[in-house]
Amino acid sequence: MNEAKKPTLDHPVHELVAARWSPSIWTDRPVARDDLRAVFEAVRWAASAFNEQPWRYLVATRDEPQEFERLLSCLMEPNRKWARHAPVLALAVVSLNHARNGQPNRTATHDLGLAAANLTVEAVARGLAVHQMGGILPERAREIYAIPEGFEAFTGLAVGYAGAPVGEFAERDLAPRTRRPQAEFVFTGGFGRPFGS
Repeated sequence: MNEAKKPTLDHPVHELVAARWSPSIWTDRPVARDDLRAVFEAVRWAASAFNEQPWRYLVATRDEPQEFERLLSCLMEPNRKWARHAPVLALAVVSLNHARNGQPNRTATHDLGLAAANLTVEAVARGLAVHQMGGILPERAREIYAIPEGFEAFTGLAVGYAGAPVGEFAERDLAPRTRRPQAEFVFTGGFGRPFGS
């Protein structure tokens, strides 16, 4: 792991959680198909309300240049600049309605987040890195991939092996990781009242 990305923990956590970070610089090493299948198997076993499993993924690898370029074109330009060097790109698509009754699924994006977390932890366990992106072009994705009504391209992600922090994105990849303290987001007895204080 890049030394700059080692977190300063207030409380011990599992090493896979501590090791997770989002690189912008990648090696040329491809991701083995078995590893890629495993990270999506981790998605398969994520929790979801009513077991709806509202996630769908569109995936492209650099060994299929035409497909890779199609998916890359669904990212906003700032993300394209670094993501074009990752060996794997994906779009996470979410079903916004319950399959069981067609009603809006209020927890669909939450469940997609759980899937993303499972994917990321499995990737880190295999020595891979994942960089999630909100900066995508959902309507372009809908057009290119014929995403049906009721589904929405919600996020993008890059998967691969973090490269040496040199070049255009080195500053970002060398910047220390920071997080707000728990007192700012874990409350008890009322909003804004820190838990355990």
